[in-house]
Amino acid sequence: MSVKYYLIAGEASGDLHASHLITSLRREDPQAEFRFFGGDKMAAASGGCGTLVKHYRDLAYMGFIPVLRHLPTIMRNMRLCREDILSWQPDCVIFVDYAGFNLRIAKYLRRHSNLKLYYYISPKIWAWKEWRIKNFKRDIDEMFCILPFEKEFFETKHHYPVHYVGNPTASEVRDYLTLNPSSRMASSICTIALLPGSRRQEISSNLPTMLEAVTSLPPKWGEVEIVVAGAPGIEKDYYDSFLKDYPQVEIAFGRTYELLSRATAALVTSGTATLETCCFGVPQVVCYHTSPARLTRWAFDHILSCKYISLVNLIADREVVPELFADRFGVDNIRRHLTDILPGGEARQAMLEGYEDVHRRLGNDNAPANTAAIIHKLLNPTKNN
Repeated sequence: MSVKYYLIAGEASGDLHASHLITSLRREDPQAEFRFFGGDKMAAASGGCGTLVKHYRDLAYMGFIPVLRHLPTIMRNMRLCREDILSWQPDCVIFVDYAGFNLRIAKYLRRHSNLKLYYYISPKIWAWKEWRIKNFKRDIDEMFCILPFEKEFFETKHHYPVHYVGNPTASEVRDYLTLNPSSRMASSICTIALLPGSRRQEISSNLPTMLEAVTSLPPKWGEVEIVVAGAPGIEKDYYDSFLKDYPQVEIAFGRTYELLSRATAALVTSGTATLETCCFGVPQVVCYHTSPARLTRWAFDHILSCKYISLVNLIADREVVPELFADRFGVDNIRRHLTDILPGGEARQAMLEGYEDVHRRLGNDNAPANTAAIIHKLLNPTKNN
């Protein structure tokens, strides 16, 4: 009898990570069946054994006003998700990050079913909304963490046992570089990658300032190639509205790893992309526009319970990459820090050495493979004895 897995991922990064988890689960259990809220990568990974119920493009709303405006749609999607899970009766439900949606579904399922509820990639409650720990203790049977410091946060501080399974981003980059060994060959062209985020709001807030900063660099680096990494689900026309005055800037869709493998430096909006950039060994400046700037800085200094916004610095537990957000975000500041990490810049070598520390802390475990093996064992205890 095949095992039935239901997965929920609400963003492009979740779709990517969940797709690798599906691939690993199929290796553990070739007869597995899948049903999911997710994206194209999950659908491809599941092959003929999976059903995409709702695409993440219909789920990802960011900010108070967009969420409020789309509240009826969000509530309909939640209702669909709850009803679909209970109707299908999977052997387990696997939540992938995306806390606002997933924790509400988990709460409902805990009250109305006896399903096994697993969480892959913990929401960042160590940064804010730490009170959500009670939701995990009440509703989630097993937590699979991908950041090394999360194990101490959950187990030591909150007495909630979790699994550290390795980091999927590090695994994915290692796999890419293994399959493309020549991708990091030296080039005479100075390539600057711009990764302005995966949501429209992030792109509109960050990309114009990034473009202004990078296109006004002095000519000392010779031929400079500027490439924007296009986000999945965002049409080219949306980017064209920002790039119309920058004909020299290219845009690449579905080729972010290829871009990072040849990039000289990068401007990156905080998120998984900062860690991807680190794993490729590309010096970066983290840029994130927030408004109002002074209020954001005050909140970060007095309300949030973490010291950094980028995964690179959080893992290293020190500032390896500059974080230009709130009152530090601006054309001049971005340009100055970018100049410092380009070839010959005074901060470039120190940053690359800091990356090595991040690699050591992450380890070499294969996160989706480890998670799949543990889940398979949990669901099939007699077969593993």
